[in-house]
Amino acid sequence: MIAFISRLFTLFITFSITLFILLLLILGEPIEENWRFLWEDLVSPNQVPIIVIMLAIFLALSFIIASWMGISLKLKESITTRYVRKIAEPNFSQTIGKSNSSLNKAMRVANELIETQRASLQRLATEKVQTNDAIVQERLLAERQRLARELHDSVSQQLFAASMLLSALTEQEQDEKSQKQLGQVEKVVQQAQLEMRALLLHLRPVALHNKTLAEGLEDLILELQEKVYFNIDYQIEEISLSKTEEDHLFRIAQEALSNTLRHAKANEVELLFIARDQLAILRIQDNGLGFDIDGDGDKTSSYGLRNIAERAVEIGCTYKIVSVPNEGTIVEVKVPLKMEVNLQKEEQEND
Repeated sequence: MIAFISRLFTLFITFSITLFILLLLILGEPIEENWRFLWEDLVSPNQVPIIVIMLAIFLALSFIIASWMGISLKLKESITTRYVRKIAEPNFSQTIGKSNSSLNKAMRVANELIETQRASLQRLATEKVQTNDAIVQERLLAERQRLARELHDSVSQQLFAASMLLSALTEQEQDEKSQKQLGQVEKVVQQAQLEMRALLLHLRPVALHNKTLAEGLEDLILELQEKVYFNIDYQIEEISLSKTEEDHLFRIAQEALSNTLRHAKANEVELLFIARDQLAILRIQDNGLGFDIDGDGDKTSSYGLRNIAERAVEIGCTYKIVSVPNEGTIVEVKVPLKMEVNLQKEEQEND
């Protein structure tokens, strides 16, 4: 409204000044004798003076022109605003139309520039996050390797030495009470060794290193059989899976075996990795203490089971964890296998 009044006033003053200049050129010096007709009645007393008519006409023209200018500016502002808003739309280049006007061309150029900058910023942000994640993972891995070496070189060796000494003492002649106490201490040390090996498995996990999942599982089991006091039965088949699926299944097997070492107190463990009914099935079963899945349970055990569930979900497979107190635990993961094209061809040929 203020802008409209300002334009109206400016136009009216401009017209008035223009009229005054024209009268000076036509009538000469502004004396009463030459200019009297502008304000005196020409025909009758009721007639409006010429000067008033002219000023009214100038005011009307000023109003019309100011209104037209306001409407034009509003329309241009609306069009510009609409185009600017469309810049943020992914299909702006399609919605802007095929007009060859300079405004459309300028907006297209601006849109292309903004899209280019946006893509560059997104790429830089993604690369930064990936780089930071890689640095953090590398530092975590290095720290875990260091802790694993220190534990293996100090605590694990000391536990092994204590276990050997206790074994030697139990073989010597002792009274029944001493033999029982030594046996209990030996069991405690052996359990501590199992938990230490489980911790080392967590801190320094064996990687596949370009091996297949079947080869990695077999190496893992053979390594554990040299360090644990219970039997591990296994049946492993070569199954074609993606690198991501193999890595996640391998970590799931490590997590399940680690939980067995630390919490189950089992004397038998069975690991199966087989293909049945277009499914790759990984199953780890023990005859240990088990636990109540619905209860709170041990926090570290729950953390391990949560890792298993998260890894299973990440590769889009189904998982099942069944545990019965004093009976044992079963961890089973099923990965859908892709149908082979050769099988379809064979069926077509048979038909």
